[in-house]
Amino acid sequence: MTTDINFEENELGENPDLQETVEEENELKTFVVQYVGDAQQPEDGNVTVEMVVEQFLADFPEFLMVVAEENWIRGYHQALSDVEEADRLVQEEDTDEEDNDDNTN
Repeated sequence: MTTDINFEENELGENPDLQETVEEENELKTFVVQYVGDAQQPEDGNVTVEMVVEQFLADFPEFLMVVAEENWIRGYHQALSDVEEADRLVQEEDTDEEDNDDNTN
């Protein structure tokens, strides 16, 4: 299963973190950087976060799907919480305005 993704087509703009070079700070990162470097052979020898994502997409898409789904669910939940909080604040403001109107009459 091969899926091509072009991150630059993102209508929200490109995430600059995708261009960050991955440093080999631990055993897993060292393995991933070497694996991705061997697979993609970047001209400058640097492996970026975007390259890692692309390689995981090609070789381990089920991992990325779980991460993406979890991120989507958490984002959706946060959006619902934000809407509830905004509604509460609007109702609170309306109540305060009604109280002020009653006190001025």
